[in-house]
Amino acid sequence: MGIFDFLSGQFIDVIHWTDDTRDTMVWRFEREGHEIKYGAKLTVREGQAAVFVHEGQLADVFTPGLYMLETNNMPVMTSLQHWDHGFRSPFKSEIYFVNTTRFSDLKWGTKNPIICRDPEFGPVRLRAFGTYTVRVTDPGKFMLEIVGTDGEFTMDEISFQIRNIIVQEFSRVIAASGIPVLDMAANTADLGALLAKRIEPTLAGYGIALPELYIENISLPEEVERALDKRTSMGVAGDLGRFAQYSAAEAMTESARTPGSAMGAAMGAMLGAQAAGAVAGPWGARPAEAAAPVAPPAPPVEHVWHIADAGQTTGPFSLASMGRKAADGTLTRESWVWTAGQDGWKRAEDVTDLARLFTVLPPPPPAV
Repeated sequence: MGIFDFLSGQFIDVIHWTDDTRDTMVWRFEREGHEIKYGAKLTVREGQAAVFVHEGQLADVFTPGLYMLETNNMPVMTSLQHWDHGFRSPFKSEIYFVNTTRFSDLKWGTKNPIICRDPEFGPVRLRAFGTYTVRVTDPGKFMLEIVGTDGEFTMDEISFQIRNIIVQEFSRVIAASGIPVLDMAANTADLGALLAKRIEPTLAGYGIALPELYIENISLPEEVERALDKRTSMGVAGDLGRFAQYSAAEAMTESARTPGSAMGAAMGAMLGAQAAGAVAGPWGARPAEAAAPVAPPAPPVEHVWHIADAGQTTGPFSLASMGRKAADGTLTRESWVWTAGQDGWKRAEDVTDLARLFTVLPPPPPAV
């Protein structure tokens, strides 16, 4: 080894760190067998902090800036070394650079369902997942509590622990919130803010914080979701009696379009009987001993109409829709119409129910 190589190994003038890994939280400045020169330059960039550890003890912490390593800006190191202001010799110390920027797009989720009591459905099992960001707020505490002597500490080494903390607190928050399952989607932002607030004291003890925490989804087990879908379908159907009447009219119309279809005719007849109340129960006639008093006849099913024009048919249209068409001229006295039970196509003026629609309209002007 030449004299210049020896000298370069003994004295380091510039100390800095540039990172392009995007997941490194702490990196130790490698000075194995090297000494740090008193008065050396320390460069700490934005989004970094430099932590000095001397003989196993946490010493000075440097925030972004350019420093000359001297006694006036290393008070803790000066106290540990018992330096006076005239000290000029090299010294040995471990230097750790801490990344203080945000680590984003980190995932969390419940591994097992969380059991809680819903005010509407009773005991339910919930799953949830989302994202969060992490940032080191106290480099010194983070070094003492988490990193230790790890020379290169990455986000993966602590993300599992943070996920466990989030899931544990989420279980408590969701159980104590009292928010119904059907209203949770509208309250995920508030639940996320409450969850982050509950986690903050625990993470502060590690020297880190969660600037952002999002709940992306809260879901029920698949079998519960299927039952909920059925309940939603019933709500969409609304009045089942009117829905059955409409279905009967549609079935009869479809069967009339395909004459000779025994299945279509039978289906239309069956639905028509159900809509009119001919079938007393869901499985046929009631037993004699359970027969109820004769109910008044069901109101007649409203006719729906089809219109033929230029070889094409449109419809079905209700009587109200036909009235609007008569008013705007789409339906005229000469239009061909048909409805279930009618013997073939007829002109609108020859059908009693539709002829009334033209009584309030003036007749066509005489030919000149």
